[in-house]
Amino acid sequence: MKAERIKTERIKLSDNRFLDIAIWRLPAPLTGSAHPFKYRLAFVDNGRCVLRYDNEAGKGDHKHIGAREVPYTFISLDQLIDDFWADIQQE
Repeated sequence: MKAERIKTERIKLSDNRFLDIAIWRLPAPLTGSAHPFKYRLAFVDNGRCVLRYDNEAGKGDHKHIGAREVPYTFISLDQLIDDFWADIQQE
């Protein structure tokens, strides 16, 4: 089984703000993750990524808040998206 794209979307919030969402289902979990998804959810403001959830191979699930990187506990895709939206509303 190849990677299956579940969602790729760019949502324009204003002339200089957008969300970039990309989610794939993988044949096997990435190193450091316990689920079969690869994802990147980013909030970009004035060309600067101010919030990003992702899971790089070897790093596992985490999020970037500005320059700070913190662990993220992945529960489900629905929860991931809910958590992302909740963080955006705090920005």
